Amino acid sequence: MFDSTTSNLTSSSAWANLIQDQDAIRFLETTILPPYLNSCRWFAGKARQQEHFRIRFVHEIPFRSDSYTAEKAYLIIVEAGYANGETENYLLPLSFIETDRPDVPDVLPKGIVTTAVFDQKPGLIVDAIYDERFRQVLYFNLAHQNALAQKTGRIVFHRGRGLAAEHIDAEVTSRVLPVDSSNSALVFGVPNQGETYFLKLYRKLFQETNPEVDLVSFLTEHSHFTHIPAYAGSLIWQQEGVPDVTLGMMQLMVENQQDSWNQTGDYLNDFLYAVPHRLFTIKEDVFDRVELLGRRTAQMHLALYSPESNDPSFAPEPFTDDYREFIIRRFESLLERRYTLVIDNYAKLDPLAQRLAWVFMEAKEMIDEFVNDFRHRPLESLRIRIHGDYHLGQVLATGNDFIIIDFEGEPESSISERKIKHSPLKDVAGMIRSYHYAVSAKLFGSTETEHIDPDHLQRVSERWYKLIRDTYMDAYLETIGSPHPLYKNNSEVNFLLLVYLLEKAVYELGYEISYRPAWVKIPLKGIMDVIREIEKIRIADPTRNSDLPLLQMGLLQTKKE
Repeated sequence: MFDSTTSNLTSSSAWANLIQDQDAIRFLETTILPPYLNSCRWFAGKARQQEHFRIRFVHEIPFRSDSYTAEKAYLIIVEAGYANGETENYLLPLSFIETDRPDVPDVLPKGIVTTAVFDQKPGLIVDAIYDERFRQVLYFNLAHQNALAQKTGRIVFHRGRGLAAEHIDAEVTSRVLPVDSSNSALVFGVPNQGETYFLKLYRKLFQETNPEVDLVSFLTEHSHFTHIPAYAGSLIWQQEGVPDVTLGMMQLMVENQQDSWNQTGDYLNDFLYAVPHRLFTIKEDVFDRVELLGRRTAQMHLALYSPESNDPSFAPEPFTDDYREFIIRRFESLLERRYTLVIDNYAKLDPLAQRLAWVFMEAKEMIDEFVNDFRHRPLESLRIRIHGDYHLGQVLATGNDFIIIDFEGEPESSISERKIKHSPLKDVAGMIRSYHYAVSAKLFGSTETEHIDPDHLQRVSERWYKLIRDTYMDAYLETIGSPHPLYKNNSEVNFLLLVYLLEKAVYELGYEISYRPAWVKIPLKGIMDVIREIEKIRIADPTRNSDLPLLQMGLLQTKKE
């Protein structure tokens, strides 16, 4: 039984019989887990009104040895219930380390769930990722593709092509990466090669496979695209009659000098320092890097284009009416919320942002017409699985090349939504917007340019951005090739790119108004660029019968220097 007068758990049962000790389970649910989970970076429910934590499932992971007692760890699935909204499920691996033995390992304080006594043996219940035995058995099971039967389903370990045959029985070293994020990261080293594999343990669970595992395993197993950390394996919870649940994925480690957001920031330094002297400077190697990223992006999309695939989740699809309505419903809801935000916060914006916001509001009918055009326009381009959250921060600079990471999709979307097929131009739009952010943030946020007129900075940043955008797009489209089934023609490419650029910039607008008002001008300028292109389409189309007036672009006119 447990001792309810103290914060530690005391049970007359052995740790190996935890599942049968319902009093201990209840004590964990009511007393131990609430404060512990709320201290974890990966627990996303801190801001919600919590009503309960319930251990819904307990899976057993036997250790290969019992060098310091307890012979197994548990993968517990914790349900977090809230006063409002849906419940969430989290993965928390637990192990028990006895503390009265000479070989007790050190455990970081954040890994200690509680002190405990099982069968008169004092110790610590810890997040098992901080237990070497647990890390070792994860690697062993994955390398040997084991399946562990459980009371509810089974835990299945898959080995991917990225795990070398000579490493299956290797005596690996392991550690936890000291990063705080929404998942946990473990690193494994093999003899004479150092740290070689990276295992991401997913904390928030969904009742279907993780899109990142789907995409990375597909690219590794079914294509020749090598600019990702290769898929080395995964662990899945399988139950009969319900979708699989992804618990973790292992990949090859890659050399990481920095992500491309930071690298682009470094490249922008020369440009930044020249601006106060009225010089426009871009080194040639900047264009080389942008061109290379454009090619790598196209190669990724070509690898994901799989018309012969037997897996329907990767077969290309047309622009169906259902897909268009999904995009339109989501965009119109987003747009309405952004109009409200702009109106409510207009007085807080700086003069440049106010001018941009005014034209954005004036363009409402034009945007509505553009959305209706998307609903009815004949489109022969195709949709495929894509990265889904593509920006400079998702690309690692490795020597003279790039590695693309983090295929989980949009963080605020459901798992089902992340698996929806889109035009690859949605990824392209994300990267283009990322370049716009890179230069705007650099120029508007640096001390070197704080005394320069904002209108001048706006013009200078636009010149840099347009050169980089065109360089990236030219390399991308050249690599895709023309014609290609993904894209009917240049007209459809341009139209679809505007759809996704507008959606992305409108999405960004909400974040900036709420958290970084000084940056509101960045997404507003992105919206404005799309609006200008929409108006060009209207003017150039002699068949268009529209009573909408032209936009008042004079509102954006800046003073002459």
